[in-house]
Amino acid sequence: LEAGDADGVLALVNGRDGVDLVLLDLQMPGVGNVEGVRRLRERAPGTPMAVVSGSEEPGVAAALIGMGVAGFIPKSDAPQTIVSAVRLILSGGVYAPQRLMAERRVEPDVPPLTDRQFDVVRLLALGQSNKEIARALGITEGTVKVHLLAVFRVLGVRNRTQAVLSAQRFLG
Repeated sequence: LEAGDADGVLALVNGRDGVDLVLLDLQMPGVGNVEGVRRLRERAPGTPMAVVSGSEEPGVAAALIGMGVAGFIPKSDAPQTIVSAVRLILSGGVYAPQRLMAERRVEPDVPPLTDRQFDVVRLLALGQSNKEIARALGITEGTVKVHLLAVFRVLGVRNRTQAVLSAQRFLG
């Protein structure tokens, strides 16, 4: 489904069950900024939304993620990264590039994980196997194992279960 403005988005999602994801351009007519996305979220609270934008203004991604948007995808990202981000979001994860989420890392109780490590932990918390995580993120199982070992080290845990329990405090 496709809409040309915010009112069109609302017309498409209102009364329609099972919308998997709404991809919004931050500069879409009727959206235009973070406040426009907030208004859409309020009018369609049960609809998963992600924002795609040519802007990489500091603080915008963090503000959008903070209001419950499932992802912030810069148009400047590589096509494979964009596809991986959408897959992650569709699998229940949250995506935003680390370079745009500096505010998220300020909290002292949030461990210094990379964005990819956060992605792996989020999928791990959903009970996904290494193979499923690899498929969702568009990486190899070996790369998933490398990320998990790094996550275990940063969190000070020894296994997947401990990692998920430790991660619950920052995964929300």
